[in-house]
Amino acid sequence: MISLERAFGGRRILVTGGAGFVGSMLVRRLVEAGGRVTVLDDLFTGRTDAIPAGAEFVEGSVTDEPLVRDLVARHGLVFHLAARNIVASTANPRDDFATNIGGTLNVLLAARESRVERVVYTSSASVYGNPRSIPINEDDGLVPLSPYAVSKLAGEHYGLAFYESYGLPVAAVRYSNVYGPGQRPENPYCGVVSKFMTAAYEGRPLSIHGDGGQTRDFTFIGDAVDATLLVATHPRAEGEVFNVGTGVETSVNDLVDVISRVTGRPLQAEHIDRRDVDNIRRRVVNIEKIRRMLRWAPQVTLERGIGQTVEWFEKSGLAQQATAAAAAVPRAG
Repeated sequence: MISLERAFGGRRILVTGGAGFVGSMLVRRLVEAGGRVTVLDDLFTGRTDAIPAGAEFVEGSVTDEPLVRDLVARHGLVFHLAARNIVASTANPRDDFATNIGGTLNVLLAARESRVERVVYTSSASVYGNPRSIPINEDDGLVPLSPYAVSKLAGEHYGLAFYESYGLPVAAVRYSNVYGPGQRPENPYCGVVSKFMTAAYEGRPLSIHGDGGQTRDFTFIGDAVDATLLVATHPRAEGEVFNVGTGVETSVNDLVDVISRVTGRPLQAEHIDRRDVDNIRRRVVNIEKIRRMLRWAPQVTLERGIGQTVEWFEKSGLAQQATAAAAAVPRAG
């Protein structure tokens, strides 16, 4: 791994969406490395208490072009994470378009004008849709099946077009189902791991959309942040898109088994109807490109990552809150 202090110490760094789950963890690492970090976030899903001390916070949206231009002009490195997530995007595609596509264009235009050192764009494995074969390579067919996937792919294309057309140093990562400490269960848009963890401590059945045979490539937050930092500094990353995952396919049913084993709690699942966003049957990404070009590989297995998430869940008081909430519910009979 790169020396973070050497790579980011003293640098002025802008992180859009830096109050969210992945963004705040990225900001924490940058601040610890000595970076002079500014967070731009509209707090749609982000939380101010997730932003570490030492980072400057600006409440606002990437859709605000003058604000984005002013902030980008004062920073040499930009991590662009701000976006509406898949559930919110499906519910409101117009807002998705304005934020995920329009906001990204605002960031890129400002970065071109200010000649920043690099823009790192965070995309999603959702751009692949239902792949014809697995694991999924970066150059496989792209079939976005949700407004979110469409807008994230548009952001990628805009970034690479600015790289080719204007020489703007841009690199992109495609995250696959990031989970881990810091993912708050009270956020209605949080990932499945956090929701399952809460249900486990509340002693209620875990709600699974569909039969639970659908698979994902669950990526630990620390590994995702490591990859993002590397893409921001490695000279071979410019103009490239990288999968960030584990290369391990895990079904939702198997995820339940892992959480049960790690927590020591026997868990039951209830299968409910699929949602509009539950249209991907199998997902596991090929990470050979980032392994070969940048020498990155994930360090945390799913079982170990769930263990660290459980530890955080208990230390943060969330486990106790869930247990207390369950105890307060009157039992039938």
